[in-house]
Amino acid sequence: MYLMYVDESGDAGLQNSPTRYFVLTGMIVHELKWNETVDRLITFRKRMRAAFGLQLREEIHAGTMLTRPASLVRIKRNDRLTIIRLFLDELSQMPHLNFINVRIDKQGKPATYDPFERAWEALIQRFENTLGYRNFPSPKNTRDMGTIFCDESDEGALRRLYRRMRVFNPVSSASWSIFSGYRQLPIGKVIEDPTIRQSHNSYFIQAADVAAFAAYQWYAPSQYIRQKGARNYFLRLQSVLCKYASRTPYGVVEL
Repeated sequence: MYLMYVDESGDAGLQNSPTRYFVLTGMIVHELKWNETVDRLITFRKRMRAAFGLQLREEIHAGTMLTRPASLVRIKRNDRLTIIRLFLDELSQMPHLNFINVRIDKQGKPATYDPFERAWEALIQRFENTLGYRNFPSPKNTRDMGTIFCDESDEGALRRLYRRMRVFNPVSSASWSIFSGYRQLPIGKVIEDPTIRQSHNSYFIQAADVAAFAAYQWYAPSQYIRQKGARNYFLRLQSVLCKYASRTPYGVVEL
C-alpha cells in the first residue's frame, strides 16, 4: 500500500483571492517504509530541538512560521527559514519518498472554474496513474493500492469528488491517443475516502506542507523569500519529485 499525505499552499478561492496560485502537494511513501520514515522524521525533529529549541510537539507550518510565528517568535526568523531548508534537505535524502505537485494559475480562469476541485482531481488522477504504471520507488507489487491522508480541508467536497471519480472519470484522450475526445477511466487503485488528519499531529502532513510551501514560493516568492535567495528551495527536492506526473522539467502539473 502506498500512502499519500497531502497539504496545500496558497488560497483555493477564485474571486477576490489574495493569491494568484494554488498549490497542492502529495508526499507518497510505501507502507513498508513508513516506520523508517517516521523514525527519520523524529530524529530530524530532535536535531531541530537541539539546534534551535523547536520542540517536538510544535508544528512546522512553513508559511505561518515565517509570517505569523506566535510562540515560535522566540526563534530568530532566519533560523525558522533554516529549519524549512533543512527539512527539505532531509526529505530529499529519503529516496523511497515521492512528491506529486499540482499548481493552479487562477489568472484568466472563468468564474465557473473551481481551483480546489481541479487541483484535487489532477492530484488523485496522477496518484492513480503512477500506481497503475508502478512508477513509485520500490518496493513494487502489482497489487499495491494507494490511500490518501490530508490536512483539514473541505471534507465534503473532497469526498464527493473522490466518489465521483470512482464511477465517472473522463480523461482527455490527449494523454493516451492522437485522437480527440475523452475516455472513461474510473479510479480503481486509490481506495477509501481521503482521511482528514490535523497537521499538528502528523509529521507526514507537515512534510507535505513544507514541500507545498517551497513549490508555491518557486512560482510566487514573497519579498522575504526573494531577499533571502530562498526561491530555489523547491529544487532541493529534485531527487524525490515524481517527474512521471507531468512533462514539465520538475514534474509539476501546471493547470
